[in-house]
Amino acid sequence: MSTDSAKNGTRWLPRLLGVLLLLMGLALLAGGIKLSQLGGSLYYLIAGIGFALSGILLLAQRRIALGLYGLVLLGSTAWALLEVGLDWWQLVPRLAIWFAIGVVLLLPWARRPLIGPAAKANTALLSVAVVASGACALGSQFTHPGEVFGELGRESSEMASAAPAMPDGEWQAYGRTEHGDRYSPLRQITPQNAYRLEEAWRIRTGDLPTDNDPVELTNQNTPLKVNGMLYACTAHSKLLALDPDTGAEIWRYDPQVKSPVGTFKGFAHMTCRGVSYYDENNYVSRDGSPAPKITDAGQAVAQACPRRLYLPTADARLIAINADNGKVCEGFANQGVIDLTTGIGPFTAGGYYSTSPAAITRDLVIIGGHVTDNESTNEPSGVIRAYDVHDGHLVWNWDSNNPDDTKPLAPGKTYSRNSANMWSIASVDEDLGMIYLPLGNQTPDQWGADRTPGAEKYSAGVVALDLTTGKARWNYQFTHHDLWDMDVGSQPTLVHLKTADGVKPAIIVPTKQGSLYVLDRRDGTPIVPIREIPTPQGAVKGDHTSPTQARSDLNLLGPELTEQAMWGATPFDQMLCRIQFRELRYEGQYTPPSEQGSLIYPGNVGVFNWGSVSVDPVRQLLFTSPNYMAFVSKMVPREQVAAGSKRESETSGVQPNTGAPYAVTMHPFMSPLGVPCQAPAWGYVAAIDLFTNKVVWKHKNGTTRDSTPVPIGLPVGVPSMGGSIVTAGGVGFLSGTLDQYLRAYDTNNGKELWKARLPAGGQATPMTYSGKDGKQYVLVTAGGHGSLGTKMGDYIIAYKLAD
Repeated sequence: MSTDSAKNGTRWLPRLLGVLLLLMGLALLAGGIKLSQLGGSLYYLIAGIGFALSGILLLAQRRIALGLYGLVLLGSTAWALLEVGLDWWQLVPRLAIWFAIGVVLLLPWARRPLIGPAAKANTALLSVAVVASGACALGSQFTHPGEVFGELGRESSEMASAAPAMPDGEWQAYGRTEHGDRYSPLRQITPQNAYRLEEAWRIRTGDLPTDNDPVELTNQNTPLKVNGMLYACTAHSKLLALDPDTGAEIWRYDPQVKSPVGTFKGFAHMTCRGVSYYDENNYVSRDGSPAPKITDAGQAVAQACPRRLYLPTADARLIAINADNGKVCEGFANQGVIDLTTGIGPFTAGGYYSTSPAAITRDLVIIGGHVTDNESTNEPSGVIRAYDVHDGHLVWNWDSNNPDDTKPLAPGKTYSRNSANMWSIASVDEDLGMIYLPLGNQTPDQWGADRTPGAEKYSAGVVALDLTTGKARWNYQFTHHDLWDMDVGSQPTLVHLKTADGVKPAIIVPTKQGSLYVLDRRDGTPIVPIREIPTPQGAVKGDHTSPTQARSDLNLLGPELTEQAMWGATPFDQMLCRIQFRELRYEGQYTPPSEQGSLIYPGNVGVFNWGSVSVDPVRQLLFTSPNYMAFVSKMVPREQVAAGSKRESETSGVQPNTGAPYAVTMHPFMSPLGVPCQAPAWGYVAAIDLFTNKVVWKHKNGTTRDSTPVPIGLPVGVPSMGGSIVTAGGVGFLSGTLDQYLRAYDTNNGKELWKARLPAGGQATPMTYSGKDGKQYVLVTAGGHGSLGTKMGDYIIAYKLAD
């Protein structure tokens, strides 16, 4: 081949790069013009011109193309540093593609065919630009924006657990005790030996999604360990008893849940977070008080079923099961069953049932229920009902729309429609004689013009009810006139705190908006200050907003969003995210939903959701996994709702809001490539010192391994859905991240000690217990989460230290 032929053969590379740069430059120019018209950054317009001209010059085979490209790359690097500093994940969409093209242009095969003067000067300018952008990438490896590094530095304090006593190796309630602290006194697993954890056993329950199930089929179960067995429920409300050491099935109960329409597709979601346990022997004058009066029917149940499980089902039943053998306790209620639809009135299939376990006291089993969000203005009551734990008769009921009348509803009567509900888990302090309810709101979530006085007082807050009468002793509302679905999804945690005024019985309530409200649980007065902050005004026509909202001084709020905080996988979808940001209404937290479309941050998934937090009462340390994901909420006037529009889930599709003048659409704030428009991290693990109320450490948590087509685990920090636990050994566990891992952390400093790959999404709260072999086990349900898109499964897996 002649020399001329060889030269002609290499000219395709600069020409190809020229076409590529011209097209990319024109795309940036078009988007940059739009963004500048919205008042956004001029960078994309200017860079678009520069890259397009570079492409034209490359097509013309001119050496000056190298210098011009180097100049634009150098300017892009300076702009990126001014916007985000040395933040690796923020620099990637801004510089990665341009850096890679710059490297290619420096290759001899790209430079050699170019003609024109000053070849060395142009090459030198491009080299400087490539080195500068590469240095930024290298330097950003040593920065940790958004993270906090520190150590608690104490193994104990003067404090001790005030939770109800139980054997160290048991886990008798969803939060281990009815105080909901998710703390185990087991200490066999430590930061020094956690690396030796290995799988002890796994089982498959056989309960997998079917074609008749809703999108949001989720397995959020935290099993119990008590009575020598493990007790786990599945998404279809099946109940299993397992051997703690081997996972072998001892018995199984299938309630044969049924939908009125023959399919569960109309359900908003299906889940079973847990069951409740009651042992007659645990509650007989255990504190020296007189034994409760038990009816003859109750005495019969106590003799036939002295140890009982209470199973909530997806078809709105509460069933009493003999914990020893899995048989229904026929003497309880109506042949072992409480019909939770009694007095509720009509509702669409799946519109009412209990997704969470009932609270248990010496005398009562107390339960609320899920009410489908944004279905209509005429939904079932959110009434909370207390039944006699022995025979199942209704003792009292508390309806936020009729809060003073707690005597049992008369036969044939109906509770008020559409009152605030409790879909999450309550906590109980029997010494103070109160149950603490984390309340939802009155639907629809984004339209509040028709809210009742009861909803305006009690919803989206915590209410303390008297255990004997069911009457409200106190309440504290965290979100006034809630238009953002900021209902309280977390179980409150009851703990004794050391304060300047002495030790106080406290209640800690994590919330979706990022505040952790710390109150004296005797009367609801704040222990950590709560301030009413001014908030954006201007709801849709006919509605209003509260002028202020309650914000705790103890919070894990992220910084407010800005255009500079917009992200994307490439410069192009990042630019489109910036355009979306400018087109949406956003004035900070509590921006009202609008016809324009409002950016809601934190989104309705929340900073904290049903996973709540865990508290080590001895170290006085709170361990948690905050999330940071923005949502878009758009109000759609009724006359503009397109024919055939329908909801796909509670967070996608058109939410009908039947009876309200507006429907609503909600979706995560995502780029056209399906990645979040806000910059990472989106999920952390963190610890708070409860002596100082300061963050001790906060680290990005989780990888992209199961969120992208490329199975590479980039440590970006992903959202989690599921709670944490802490142990006296100084180790915390969490499994809820979008990547499929159970992780162990040193609670002193947040260091990741160990992780185990799960066969499906682990969106549940793990638990720990002692086996018959004397070993400490850590157990997790890996069943996936439909709305999060994690892999579905039917696994229960236990781990213990290797011999």
